[in-house]
Amino acid sequence: MKDLYEKMIHEAMAAQKADVETIKKKRGNSFKLTDAKVYLDAVSGMKAIGKQSQAVIDLHKESVKAHYNILSKLTKTVRPEDDPFVEHYQTPVILEILYEKDPEFKKSVKAFIAQIKKSEAIIGLESTRRYGGFYGPTCVVDFALVPGSTSNVVNQILRNTSIPDDHKKTILAAKSWGMNTSYGVGDVFAHAIEGGDTLTNAVKKEIEMLSSIYDHPVRAQAELMESVGQSSFDVKAYMDQYKTAMKPVVEAAIADKVHYANIVTIPAYCVGDVAHHISQSTFNMCKDDMVMGIIEAVTDVIEKTLLESVGKIKTPEQLLSLATGASAAATEYILELDGFNALMIIDLLTKRYHNYVQLYPKRGAAAELHNCDFMDMLFRGWNIMDRSRKLRNGSGKDLKVTVSGLPVDLSPVLSHEIINNPQWYAYPACAITVRMSALMRLADYPCLLTSEPITATLMTNIIALKKDVAAAPARICKGCASASCVDFRHEYCQYREAV
Repeated sequence: MKDLYEKMIHEAMAAQKADVETIKKKRGNSFKLTDAKVYLDAVSGMKAIGKQSQAVIDLHKESVKAHYNILSKLTKTVRPEDDPFVEHYQTPVILEILYEKDPEFKKSVKAFIAQIKKSEAIIGLESTRRYGGFYGPTCVVDFALVPGSTSNVVNQILRNTSIPDDHKKTILAAKSWGMNTSYGVGDVFAHAIEGGDTLTNAVKKEIEMLSSIYDHPVRAQAELMESVGQSSFDVKAYMDQYKTAMKPVVEAAIADKVHYANIVTIPAYCVGDVAHHISQSTFNMCKDDMVMGIIEAVTDVIEKTLLESVGKIKTPEQLLSLATGASAAATEYILELDGFNALMIIDLLTKRYHNYVQLYPKRGAAAELHNCDFMDMLFRGWNIMDRSRKLRNGSGKDLKVTVSGLPVDLSPVLSHEIINNPQWYAYPACAITVRMSALMRLADYPCLLTSEPITATLMTNIIALKKDVAAAPARICKGCASASCVDFRHEYCQYREAV
């Protein structure tokens, strides 16, 4: 298995470094689609070995290839306002391919849509709770089944739908790790009631919207993009060309008996580095040396940690846990250098959230999703670091930080020139909040800390070993930061009740 783990690490770090190195070189400049070619090159090196399914790997590779090539033909750049949506055009297309290929699956989707229309009580309750901030900070497109998320609501409706279990899992996966349109539950409802509509009519409009993203997902996504003024490229042309490119890839995956839930998810999560992570917004954010330095150092922590433990890793899942745990520990450690910790940030961002609800009742459904990602990562890192500090106690020895029983190498943080010289970026004698303030910029955009390219690459590798098992959404308790520290919302989670 060591060969497999070395391959997984190499592929994951190649994806991450393609992003980080390009961003460092291009930051402050104007983004061009060709800047992202390096990520396509990194992904093109992925391959199946041993018992891995080539069809699964191809869902990842060919999606990135199609995404880059199609975007390059349609535009030279993507404006910041449009870049979050570039990974939302894939799942709608894949779903419609499955509708065409499998009438029984389409029949199940029709039954689910019928159940949506019977679920006025669930949809009304959940939309009201999201609008009013009942659950606290919520990631509406979470890849788990947290309270207030779209997948949580979809799961509740699916539990009342009489269709095959595998079809239920596919429909659920398509609105979790898979991104079936850019829509997040409750958005139409909120705008309707703020616009003067009755609660009854607002719920009806919400039901119509939720139904449409499954009934005709490609058209629904195009209409959503038109409503927000997407102007960087022709989204209909993109989805038409993407369908042509991906149809044979999907057919090969079906023939290889890859679970539909994996077919609808893999092609979406892997493309975001082209025009989203490598993008104008990222180039702008990373003009700040400390922001760039933190991303660099955390990346190096992940790589050194994985390479040092490659001979000790026992399962692919442990490798993934070590990668994400190392990044969480490193980020929390950087925060602690300025005398802050996760609990302080969770308290701050949760209080801010409740004020934000009152200031902006028509806030975007996804407004706080990355704040949630950031808090969850920090909270996990705090638990890792807190355990390590308690074990060290007063011995004065070096911290021995571990994840899944394996050591985390924090030396890249300790040796990074920028991180260890905050006085270069503030009034020198008072430079005690520089690193924390840079992390607060990353609180709105922690994708390269969590890290999405690494997670996507490792997850595809894991799914390639278990192609017939639905991998998304995560059927585990995330230990949500806000729920663990401030908000009492555990009973509204659906992870134990997942279809």
